[in-house]
Amino acid sequence: MDFIFTAVLVLGAIALVASVVLFVISKKFAVHEDPRIGQVAELLPGANCGGCGFPGCSGMADALVKGADTGSIDGLRCPVGGDDVMNQVADLLGMAMANSEPMVAVVRCNGSCENRPRIAEYDGLRTCEAMNSTGAGETGCGYGCLGCGDCTKACQFGAISMNAETGLPEVDEEKCTSCGACVKACPRHIIELRKKGPKGRRVYVQCVNKDKGPVAKKACAVACIGCGKCQKVCKFEAITVENNLSYIDYNKCKMCTKCVDECPTGAIIKVNFPVKKKEVEA
Repeated sequence: MDFIFTAVLVLGAIALVASVVLFVISKKFAVHEDPRIGQVAELLPGANCGGCGFPGCSGMADALVKGADTGSIDGLRCPVGGDDVMNQVADLLGMAMANSEPMVAVVRCNGSCENRPRIAEYDGLRTCEAMNSTGAGETGCGYGCLGCGDCTKACQFGAISMNAETGLPEVDEEKCTSCGACVKACPRHIIELRKKGPKGRRVYVQCVNKDKGPVAKKACAVACIGCGKCQKVCKFEAITVENNLSYIDYNKCKMCTKCVDECPTGAIIKVNFPVKKKEVEA
């Protein structure tokens, strides 16, 4: 009996000492979370898409609170929640929030089945990532859309769908939140976030082919051939030609659409513009 009683006392003493040690350690190394982080996280949409550049909404909330403590939250924006959510967050943190222009995803490839004929048949895992790792894919263009729909699977908002006739992804600008998930999912980087523009109007080069003109034109009828005519006609220095490919800076573009009319291959397109009388007659 004395042996059992002694064992119980020893175990009790050990448990008491251990609990005291754990209590002291928990107090010394306790991490105190700013209650504002939870409040900001509740205002965020909870999509955890990573479009803000942080690992989920909790990471964004932590960055916003830290930014408020340093005196600025400029550059921090939730693309899903948009300006409405960010204004609520700014009010909660007692900060001023500058409204930013809405963005939208655009597909910079017009290599449809008609414009870019198939010259090979891919027999393997039907993902853009897998097909891209094997080479040029099923067409002569090693830069254009592969048509397997990795972008559609990455979009959590149903804003992208594959067009069965063209074999290309299409973006529903009303559903697009500019989270950037499709941009990251595309192995050929043909999807870009651009300013939505006034009344949804945009002008951009719908091609990413960097091959020389004759090679690009042979692979796709509407490829950019890097001729530079668009650059010469632009009065606002919004167009640059590099590596046989022209690019329009949406921050400089005034959407005069002269480059659209000048492009010999139709690689530059305009979106949501009213149809001109000449175009109707044609």
